[in-house]
Amino acid sequence: MRKRKVDTARLAELVRELLVELGEDPEREGLRRTPARMAEALAFLTQGYRQTPKCVLNGAVFQAHTNHMIIVRDIEIYSLCEHHLLPFYGRCHVGYVARDNVLGVSKIARIVDCFARRLQIQERLTEQIAESILEESSAEGVGVVMECRHLCMMMRGVQKQNSVMTTSAVLGSFRNDPATRQEFLSLIRQ
Repeated sequence: MRKRKVDTARLAELVRELLVELGEDPEREGLRRTPARMAEALAFLTQGYRQTPKCVLNGAVFQAHTNHMIIVRDIEIYSLCEHHLLPFYGRCHVGYVARDNVLGVSKIARIVDCFARRLQIQERLTEQIAESILEESSAEGVGVVMECRHLCMMMRGVQKQNSVMTTSAVLGSFRNDPATRQEFLSLIRQ
């Protein structure tokens, strides 16, 4: 994982070159500050390369001797498709059955963002979130379901405006126990 700070000045130079290559005038009034703005936007949208789940958890793992399902639904997700650098966006649902530890509720969303703010494919993103929640919480099992719309499919290529891609990753008891998996799937549909 790359930890170094993004060179936004270099990124801005590259964006300026891109504008010229596309046939635009980067000195045109509306574009003068675009290279710098886009460089800052890209640094933000890819900040996950400079984060780890442990870092975003920031110690928010708490002892709780419970064996119940914990679910956070409808976490907004925004990422960039690694194939076209176009956004995909949607909702992520995360559930886990705790053993001895629970995660701070906002930290689950931060783990989602840690992986979403990288160049991604939805399939890998879903798996990375599940594996990270399992590892950081020492949970009995984890389930992650993601439903996203992909602009690479909507505004170019096949141009299908109403398509939604759904991916899931189930680990531990969510994979091995059909009743646990079904409980999770039922609860996220409410």
